Amino acid sequence: MSKHRIFSLPVRVYYQDTDAGGVVYHANYVNFMERARTEWLRTFGYSNAGMMKELGVMFVVRSIRLDYLRPAQLDDLLQVSALIKEVGRSRVTLTQTIARGEELLTEGEVHLVCVDVQTFKPVSVPEILRKQWD
Repeated sequence: MSKHRIFSLPVRVYYQDTDAGGVVYHANYVNFMERARTEWLRTFGYSNAGMMKELGVMFVVRSIRLDYLRPAQLDDLLQVSALIKEVGRSRVTLTQTIARGEELLTEGEVHLVCVDVQTFKPVSVPEILRKQWD
């Protein structure tokens, strides 16, 4: 899988994801995107726990920018995507979107930093992942 291939995860909107009006609460879009990033990482052979245990590193969110374009609602089936935009020494930038069918609801950019699990200091993205992303 190259960095130019979009990963997409289907997510159903449950009652717990919404406010009293049946609209997805704004913070839950971040949760949906986190789920997609977690499953995206698995496509490269690593769970978050596995990466921490085997490689001694983990990705942490440095920053996230979201644009809410249209609301998701109770029982919607969403497609939450992740696409690598850029890989630096210790930083990975992803573009993420949430759509309902062909309708774009939310788009954002997430900056991840690869850190040592013991010190939380930035370290290089593991070569085994970097090779798969080139």
